[in-house]
Amino acid sequence: MILGCHVQMKAPEYLLGSVKEALSYGADACMVYTGAPQNTVRKPISLLKVRDAEKLMAENGLPMDRMIVHAPYIINPANSVKQEVAELSVSFLQTEIQRVHEIGAKHLVLHPGAYTVTDLHTGIQTIIHQLNLVDVPSDVTIDLETMSGKGSEVGFRFEQLAVILGGLKQKERYGVCLDTCHISDAGYDLTHFDDVLDEFDHIIGLARLHVIHLNDSKNERGMRKDRHANIGLGTIGFEILHQIAVNPRTGKIAKILETPYINKKPPYSIEIEMLKSGKFDVKKLEL
Repeated sequence: MILGCHVQMKAPEYLLGSVKEALSYGADACMVYTGAPQNTVRKPISLLKVRDAEKLMAENGLPMDRMIVHAPYIINPANSVKQEVAELSVSFLQTEIQRVHEIGAKHLVLHPGAYTVTDLHTGIQTIIHQLNLVDVPSDVTIDLETMSGKGSEVGFRFEQLAVILGGLKQKERYGVCLDTCHISDAGYDLTHFDDVLDEFDHIIGLARLHVIHLNDSKNERGMRKDRHANIGLGTIGFEILHQIAVNPRTGKIAKILETPYINKKPPYSIEIEMLKSGKFDVKKLEL
């Protein structure tokens, strides 16, 4: 299995520091933001120590497709109400795509967005329109994330993502990031993960599943709230998440942990070790 986690990117080492942090947890992959997810402030790529990070990954047998980039939250491709939001979604997404290309990463995870005060159909059509305005280079794939369905979110059913993917001009440049917390909150039964994969394959196609966010959930299945829990401390549970992690049908897909800090400390080294060993010990999470 390929296990990674969300890591920080900050001065002075930037991406090099991100890779060092991931390796310190025993991770085989990592996920970063190229800047703060809440705003448009970005450091030039030339300052991010990209080649040093790439060299360190190579020395540890990690190809650059194990560095996943997450798009900032302020990009909302589903919003058709505010023109300034629509313009920002297109222009800033194009900027982020270019940054992923320059870094040499391969996958940009993107939330499909929320339609706010319109309706689901309008939101889906707006996403298709907005994404068709950006140009995605051949070495980058945008992975639309499965959502929990809270509020007016789009993308909490596989069918919704299938419609979006089917309407895109650059279909080959798009895929899906499956979040276990989100799809459980959306109502999918992860106790039968192979059935979920079969449904995904039938509606979208497993070849388009490129990233998995491996998270437990604080909510009961179908609550549509989106609150991540640490591995084994939520309603999905360790055994199910471990079976997802070792499932041979997704063995080549990076599984990224986005679990909460415990007592202001990252739990990733413990969670990764437990998933690799297949043994859950709640006392180890008492940081």
